[in-house]
Amino acid sequence: MSKSAQAGAGARTRARELMVQALYQKQIAGHTTAELVAQFRDDTAYARVDQAFFDELFPAISNGQEHIEKKIDSLIDRPLAQLDPIELSILLIGVHELETRIDIPYKVVINEGVNLAKRFGSTDGHKYINACLDVAAQSLREVEVSANAGG
Repeated sequence: MSKSAQAGAGARTRARELMVQALYQKQIAGHTTAELVAQFRDDTAYARVDQAFFDELFPAISNGQEHIEKKIDSLIDRPLAQLDPIELSILLIGVHELETRIDIPYKVVINEGVNLAKRFGSTDGHKYINACLDVAAQSLREVEVSANAGG
């Protein structure tokens, strides 16, 4: 992988990290999407993220949260209300990416979600995120998952 591709991948990872923080803040403090976009654009960390990726995905996820939550609810083994806000934030990002960003391989989406859970979530939260995103990938990217499995 070239250095620019690595830098781009790192910038996307950092954009996802900011999205987790913004979605968490939305759940806890009830800020609007516009308020959070303005706040995070003013954050010094914003300069190091893939800004186009953040600017595209965060508002889409935040404004489409109800739709994405319905998808998540149909795929997981517990009520949404029992999810930790961090887990929900990570699943919102992952399910949205699986559903809308077919340019990003499903394995990358799952790996990014697991890494976000390791960084921000509870001790074993990454295992749950891995399982949930795997189920979501099988549902939302059935052809890609089957092709990758050789079936």
